[in-house]
Amino acid sequence: MSLPPAVPSAPPAAPAASAAPERDSPAWQAIRHRRRRRHLLTAALLAAGLLLAVLAAPADLRGSLWRGAQANPVLLTLPVVFSLVALSLLWAAGQAVDSWVFIALNLRGRRPLWLDWAMLGLTQLGSAFILPPLILALWLASQTRLAYELVLGSLTLWLLVELVKALVGRSRPSVRHIQARIVGYKQPGRSFPSGHTSQIFFVITLIIQHFGLGLWPAIGLYLLALLVGITRIYVGAHYPRDVLAGAVLGTLWGLLGVIIELPRLVGLR
Repeated sequence: MSLPPAVPSAPPAAPAASAAPERDSPAWQAIRHRRRRRHLLTAALLAAGLLLAVLAAPADLRGSLWRGAQANPVLLTLPVVFSLVALSLLWAAGQAVDSWVFIALNLRGRRPLWLDWAMLGLTQLGSAFILPPLILALWLASQTRLAYELVLGSLTLWLLVELVKALVGRSRPSVRHIQARIVGYKQPGRSFPSGHTSQIFFVITLIIQHFGLGLWPAIGLYLLALLVGITRIYVGAHYPRDVLAGAVLGTLWGLLGVIIELPRLVGLR
């Protein structure tokens, strides 16, 4: 197959001055105000939903969560980190940093064709297409419990990611940066958080916990997951904070999947 990834076309002519509101204009201030209210509402809804889910859970499940949080303080830290990253979207300077890192990884420097293909291939490790062969391999290896956890955890994580994307409503980088390189195909939908990154961090966390891997294998797998997150910026699909939020959410979901034991929760063995 000789068809290369998409390459950037020449940037279009600059729009007329009236095409977009000035940064200090009343129209721009109104846009920022609406975004701030939406982000705050998203944070409040997610916090309320998390509290209601915990309160409505069976007593033994709440006990498992509490014991897991006591044994692993990271479980309490990760939701706070995710919330802070989401709220940082209100910070104008944060967008400037996001844009600078995005442009550095997406546009600057040489971009040989082989590198585009390599990054496009690596980014697929976070896609849904990698799950069926992985689950089948685990099933054939008699790792049915882990296979069930991957299926149930991936489905619930996908629903959560889509919910957050709909509530936050952050546009893809190519909307703001019309010169962005799109390697492969242009991603539809919203940007925050990165679904590919959350998926790969979820799978890696679940595998590490299930097999009780040591420090160095765990570091190697998380570095692979981090590389997948970087590819999401390289191919033009996400900002850095989208990737950071996806990594935090995926890791949290993997840790929760081990504690809650999803297969037993729905009656599977």
